[in-house]
Amino acid sequence: MKVLVEADGGSRGNPGPAGYGAVVKDAETGAVLAERAEGLGVTTNNVAEYTGLVAGLTAAAELGASIVDVRMDSKLVVEQMSGRWKIKHAALQPLAEQARELAARFERVSYEWVPRAQNSHADRLANEAMDAQAGKRTEAPANSPARWTGAQGKPTRLLLLRHGQTEMSVDRRYSGRGDVPLTELGRQQAAAAAKRLAALPGVAEGGPVPIVASPLTRTKQTAQAVADAIGGRVETHQGLLETDFGDWEGLTFKEAAERDPELHSRWLRDFTVPAPGGESFERVHRRVLAFRDELLETHAGRTVIVVSHVTPIKSLLRMGLDAGPSLLFRLHLDLASLSIVEFYPDGNASVRLVNDTCHLS
Repeated sequence: MKVLVEADGGSRGNPGPAGYGAVVKDAETGAVLAERAEGLGVTTNNVAEYTGLVAGLTAAAELGASIVDVRMDSKLVVEQMSGRWKIKHAALQPLAEQARELAARFERVSYEWVPRAQNSHADRLANEAMDAQAGKRTEAPANSPARWTGAQGKPTRLLLLRHGQTEMSVDRRYSGRGDVPLTELGRQQAAAAAKRLAALPGVAEGGPVPIVASPLTRTKQTAQAVADAIGGRVETHQGLLETDFGDWEGLTFKEAAERDPELHSRWLRDFTVPAPGGESFERVHRRVLAFRDELLETHAGRTVIVVSHVTPIKSLLRMGLDAGPSLLFRLHLDLASLSIVEFYPDGNASVRLVNDTCHLS
């Protein structure tokens, strides 16, 4: 995966109150994959710039990037990291070494100087970090997660529901694009989840709540149970489809590992590796990110029920947590489980609930 890292740092006084900002973007689409920003106390502008670079490279590594193009408006950092200028200042040497160690993890890293106007995203994050450090933030209500994250504005609240049981899930088989219906137990699980959702704040009162589902039968059946309980209609979106497991569709974990031992092992470690004849988790993440951005634009500030599969729901939670791709392999989601994530208009997010199945007991 190729990404673009934009990084910046600043110091109000040099030395003075300082902070950095870094953003990682998809090199092809420009979609924001990760943001980093933090106040640094009192230090110099150059230390803040280097710290922003380290934060950006760290985020790119967590995302599983292989090729990184770095753009900064610091001529000093770009020239030193490119090897054209010597690093004479003692305070910068350990930061430069840390950046080099991170860069060594990628297949290729390039550095480009850009005017400040072309580095506005990272510059904004750095200034927001310095403002927050100085206490210049709008206080949120005491019971709001924004009080702890600095998030501002009314969030879009996504109620993430995994579909109920199918015959494929009974046998724990890879079930991606295969269009299988719910079992009788799966229909009961969907009804129980629908009852739970109908009682949640933001759903129990007010107007109709949008319900968006993957276009496969198992998710549409689960979503329809929700629509029957709360009213409204189900919309479908291709971005919510499960991973295309290709030739592994219908196989158990053991069968897939025996069929393609080396590939299956790499697939479990590297989210950029696709299943044979299928797609990678990286590609799933990209289309779910596009779905998320579209949803935030269409239903900004509202509660939305999203009915989907394991990987798309994990991807949305990963975005909310600003976590790396290892989350995909370490997070478990049960059938008909409920998770909740909120996305704020200023780019912040808050995960409120993960894999809740109390409605099934």
